[in-house]
Amino acid sequence: MPDKHSDFTPYELKKGEEYMNEPQSAHFRQILLAWKLELMEEVDRTVTHMKEDASNYADPSDRATQEEEFSLELRTRDRERKLIKKIDKTVDRIEDEDYGYCDSCGVEIGIRRLEARPTATLCIDCKTLAEIKERQIGI
Repeated sequence: MPDKHSDFTPYELKKGEEYMNEPQSAHFRQILLAWKLELMEEVDRTVTHMKEDASNYADPSDRATQEEEFSLELRTRDRERKLIKKIDKTVDRIEDEDYGYCDSCGVEIGIRRLEARPTATLCIDCKTLAEIKERQIGI
């Protein structure tokens, strides 16, 4: 993930605390919304940069270099746009009280795994199994 960890504070588990209670849900909602905001700010910076730097270079090499640079930025922004959608879906799961449980087997994904990858939908065992299957099939 991008720099969301710069002001990140790990969740302090309390003994006997129920999994994915309101404080935990709020913790992850805050992480996800901060991450989304950061991504959206990056998109805005890219748009501004491309508008300001859009030059019509006479030299074909300079023009090609700029086009390649813009193309790379746009691909990056497209990945970030898809990530923003995934973040929105994850926030919806929090609102629906469906967050933090594996889509495959239903077990708790775990606080630390979710802090490392807040949009995770599989527990580590199911994710590992899915990756092994992917490698075997060669998808």
